[in-house]
Amino acid sequence: MFSVVRRNTRLLRQVLYTRPVPSAGNSQLPKVFFSNYGPQGGSKGIVFDKNIEDFLQLAKSKYASLSSDLAQGDCTIQELASKGKELANLAPLVELLDQREQLQKAIIDLLAMEKEESSKGADGEEMVAMAKAEREENAENLKEVENQIIKRVTPVDQDDEKDTILEVRAGTGGEEASLFASEVFRMYQKYCGLMGWKWEEISLSKTDIGGFKEAQAHITGQDVFKHLKFESGVHRVQRVPVNDTKIQTSAASVIVMPAADDVDVDINPKDLRIDVFRSQGAGGQSVNKTESAVRITHLPTGIVVSMQEERSQIQNRARAMKYLRAKLYDFERTRAMHQRNELRSAANGTGDRSDKVRTYNFPQDRVTDHRVGVTVPGVSRILSGEMLSTITTALMDADESERISNFLAKISSSGSTTIR
Repeated sequence: MFSVVRRNTRLLRQVLYTRPVPSAGNSQLPKVFFSNYGPQGGSKGIVFDKNIEDFLQLAKSKYASLSSDLAQGDCTIQELASKGKELANLAPLVELLDQREQLQKAIIDLLAMEKEESSKGADGEEMVAMAKAEREENAENLKEVENQIIKRVTPVDQDDEKDTILEVRAGTGGEEASLFASEVFRMYQKYCGLMGWKWEEISLSKTDIGGFKEAQAHITGQDVFKHLKFESGVHRVQRVPVNDTKIQTSAASVIVMPAADDVDVDINPKDLRIDVFRSQGAGGQSVNKTESAVRITHLPTGIVVSMQEERSQIQNRARAMKYLRAKLYDFERTRAMHQRNELRSAANGTGDRSDKVRTYNFPQDRVTDHRVGVTVPGVSRILSGEMLSTITTALMDADESERISNFLAKISSSGSTTIR
């Protein structure tokens, strides 16, 4: 997934501008290069080539056409709403393109002024210095505007704004793995609190010593999936368990899925097998003597979900359906992602959930994410959620760099894509 990791993830800000002085009558703009970045991930490459310029011009033309249609008023109510929304989406991009043109013109004028004043010798030195300083300031502003343009047109994950279903399961390591799974689950709960998100536990399966065999939660808030989607994978812990003297390695698997609405997943009732049974507990009053627990099997995929947290069968069934819907949506999402990954090589792992993504090393008091090579000191600060954003931000930055790289490569090679 991360083909551009282990390098500065803010690659779009590392731009080199060649500043040739135009000859008389020559209004050719300075060429723009990325210092560490190109359409094929090379060391250098022209970013705004003809295909990209044509693409951006198409956006301006589309904006003008939509403005004209709305001004004429010959639209149905549905067309008015659709075109109005499309116009509003294009407006920030067109504004950035106008800023870019103004900055480019200013740079050309200042280059011409530098050349003219340089011909005056000592009499023009002061004006040359002033023009050069202003030109360099405009060049920096141009870099930032072009950075924003590229980000604006690069497609984003359509699920970034969705709510999230989080699942943590104990892996290898026995009871120690279950204890670690509970710590990881609570880490995300604390992180959600710090981010201002709503946390709702769906199901918990506890062990006798207080660990978790598995646990699920539903998380609601702004851009939850965008921040958490890269947490999926195997999380490994290295520490000395209580009543032991040797370092033990255990693991917990994390699955992050976008919560799916009814419109996202169409489930045929004929494809479901629903079983009810008595909920399992620690005994005594906690054992439900009625068949309130629900198990739902989706026959075409073999996906099975169980729910027994509520005393009501109706409530457990509703929770199970919500969880099943998310798993089915994620099933299709993952399959589509794997198909895309097969079309391109990955330089740093597959990004699959089976990959070891992170190590929590207690003896050395550090946490390392192996995909982006980020190491954060202080295991307790990560598990408290306090420093988790350091890693999630690095992962989002790496993903953004890769999406931009793929998008620019697509436009540069074919010149065709859609305007969002």
